[in-house]
Amino acid sequence: MRKPAEQGHQTNGSDSIDSGRADSGRVERDSGGRLKSGSYKWVALSNTTLSMTMATIDASIVIIAMPAIFRGIHLNPLSPGNISYLLWMIIGYLLVQSVLVVTLGRLGDMFGRVKIYNMGFVVFTVASIALSLDPLLGGNGALWLILWRVVQAFGGAMLMANSAAILTDAFPANQRGTALGINQIAGISGTFVGLLLGGLLAAWDWRAVFWINVPIGVFGTIWAYLSLHEIATTQRAKIDWWGNITFASGAGLLLVAITYGIQPYGGSATGWGNPMVFGGLIAGVVLLTLFCWIETKVPDPMFRLRLFRIRAFAFGNLASLLGAIARGGLQFMLVIWLAGIWLPLHGYNYVDTPLWAGIYMLPLTAGFLIAGPISGWLSDKYGQRLFATLGLLVATGAFIGLMFLPIVFPYWAFGTLIFFNGVGSGLFASPNTSAIMSAVPANRRGSASGMRSTFQNAGMSLSIGIFFSLMVAGLASTLPKTLTAGLTGQGVPADIAAKVAHLPPVSTMFAALLGYNPVHNLLAPTGVLSKLSPQQVGVLTGKQFFPHIISAPFHHGLVIVFTAAAIMSFIGALVSLMRGKQFYYEEPSAVSAPAPAAAGTVGPDPDPAVNGSAAADSPAGTGKPALARLFIHHEKGANANGANGTAAASGDAAARSAPGRRG
Repeated sequence: MRKPAEQGHQTNGSDSIDSGRADSGRVERDSGGRLKSGSYKWVALSNTTLSMTMATIDASIVIIAMPAIFRGIHLNPLSPGNISYLLWMIIGYLLVQSVLVVTLGRLGDMFGRVKIYNMGFVVFTVASIALSLDPLLGGNGALWLILWRVVQAFGGAMLMANSAAILTDAFPANQRGTALGINQIAGISGTFVGLLLGGLLAAWDWRAVFWINVPIGVFGTIWAYLSLHEIATTQRAKIDWWGNITFASGAGLLLVAITYGIQPYGGSATGWGNPMVFGGLIAGVVLLTLFCWIETKVPDPMFRLRLFRIRAFAFGNLASLLGAIARGGLQFMLVIWLAGIWLPLHGYNYVDTPLWAGIYMLPLTAGFLIAGPISGWLSDKYGQRLFATLGLLVATGAFIGLMFLPIVFPYWAFGTLIFFNGVGSGLFASPNTSAIMSAVPANRRGSASGMRSTFQNAGMSLSIGIFFSLMVAGLASTLPKTLTAGLTGQGVPADIAAKVAHLPPVSTMFAALLGYNPVHNLLAPTGVLSKLSPQQVGVLTGKQFFPHIISAPFHHGLVIVFTAAAIMSFIGALVSLMRGKQFYYEEPSAVSAPAPAAAGTVGPDPDPAVNGSAAADSPAGTGKPALARLFIHHEKGANANGANGTAAASGDAAARSAPGRRG
C-alpha cells in the first residue's frame, strides 16, 4: 500500500500509477509494470499531435480541392441532383466523427486507449489509400469517395477520442495545459492548414489530396505501435449496446437533418420546411433523451451522465460547444467573402481564388499557433478560467470588428481581425481542454475525451448549418431584385433573369466557395450566353460584375452571421466564467492513505460533487468508509498538505479527502 504524501511535499495533480507526484524527473511504472521515463510524455505528445493534425487537416482539405476532385471524376457538383454529393463530401467527415467519438473513447477506457488509438492510425491510412485509388467516374465515383471518407472519419474518430486521454495520462497536472494546448491547437489549426494544402495539392493532382496522408499515416502507425503503451489501467465491462445505438442514431439524425436543412426544398431557399428535416430533428431529440434515460439504468453505461454534475466538465463542454458554433462556419464565410468578392475585384481569376483565399487567411492560423501553447503554459501557472474566458471575449471582439468591416476592405484590417480571432480561439482551447480532462476520473478519460470531441465537432456541424442558413436567408431576401436588375441591364431577357435570380442562393454560394464563375454557372444551363454579344458575355462573366452585384446582399448576410457568432462567443465566455475554481480529480490512491479492509474500499466511479468541491468523509470513529469525492481545488499559494493537514500514515479508516492544492 502506498504511503500518503509526506509533510511539506507539494502535489501536482497527476493521476499516475505509482505516485501522486508525477514530477518529470522521477521514474514511474505503467499498468504493465514497465518503467517509463520522463521522456515518454514527449513521445506521446509528438505522436498524438501528428495524428490530430492529420485528422483535422482532412476535415477541410477537400473544400478547396473539391473542383479538381469533381473534375477528376467527371461530375459537376453544382448541378441540382449533385448538391447532395457536395454536402456529404464536406460535412460527412465531421458528422461521422461527432457520432462515434464517445463510443470509441469508451472502448478505449475498456480495452486500452493506446490500442484503439493505434487501430485508428491503421484505419485512417488504409482509407486514404482507397480514396486516392478511386477507379470510378460520375455519381459512382462520388459515392466511392463519400464511403471511404466515412471510413477515414471512423479512423480519425479513434485518434481524436483517445489522444487527449493518452496525454492526460502521460502528463502531470502542472504540465497538462501546455501539452493539451499544443495538441489541441495543432488540431484546430489543421482545419485551416487543410484549406491551403488542398489548393496547393489539387493544382498538381486531385489524388495528391489523399496521397499526402499515406506516408504520414504509415510513419505515424509504426511509430505509435513501437513507442506508445498503456499507462492507465483498463476496466473491462459489458458494452452498452442500447446506449451506443441510441446515441449514434440520435446524434446522427440531428446532424443529417441540419445538413439537409441547408438544401433548397420546394420553392424555399432552405430545407427547414421539409417534413423529413423536421422529423429528423424531432426523432434525434427523442433518441438522445432515451439515451440519457438508458445511461441511468444500465450498470456499465457508455457515458456516465453524473460527470456532468462536475462543474468544470459540464461548463467546459458547454463553452466548447458555443465556441465551436461561433467559430465553425467562419472559414466558409471567409472563403466565400474572399473568393467570391474581394479577390476577383483585385484581379484574381475565379479558378485561383480558393487557393489564394487559404493563403490570405493565414493570419487566422498564425493566431491559433501563437496563442495556444502560450495560453496552455500560462494556465498551468495561473489557472484555466481566466484564459479560457478571455479567449472567447477576444473572439467576440474580433467578430464585432468583422461586422463593421466594409465588403471591400483594406487587407491589413481584415488580417488583423482574423489574427485576433485566431488568438482568441487559441487562448480558449488549451485551458478549456485541460480543465475538462483534468476534472474526470482516470478510468473515464476516454469517454470524457470523446464527449468533449462530440461537443466540438457537433458545434462545427451546427455552425455550418446555422451560418449557411442565415446567409442563405439574408441573400434570398435581397439578392433576387439586385441580380435581376443587373442581368437585364446586360441584355438577359427579363423572364430568364427573373428565373435565374430566384434560384436558391446556396448554389451561388457553393460556386463562389469552390472557385466556379457564379454567373456563368447560373446562365450556362439557360443557353442565353450564346445569344448575347461577346461584350455582354465578357461583362457578365468577368471579375467585376458578380462581386458588385452580390456585395450589398452578401454584406447584409455577413452582418447577420457575425452578429450570431459574436452572441454565441459572448455567451460562451459567460459560461466559461461560471466553471468555478480550477481543480483536478484525484484517484484515491494519489491523495489519501488506503483504508483497512474492514473500512471498505473506494469504488471505481465515485459520485462527484455538484460543484466539484471536495466533500468531507465520514467522521472518524463512525465505521463508515471514506467517500470518493476527491476534487482538488487549484488555488495559488497553498501546499498539498495545507492548513487542513494530511491523512495519518497509519491508515486511519477516516482518511480525509485531499485538501486544497495550489498551482
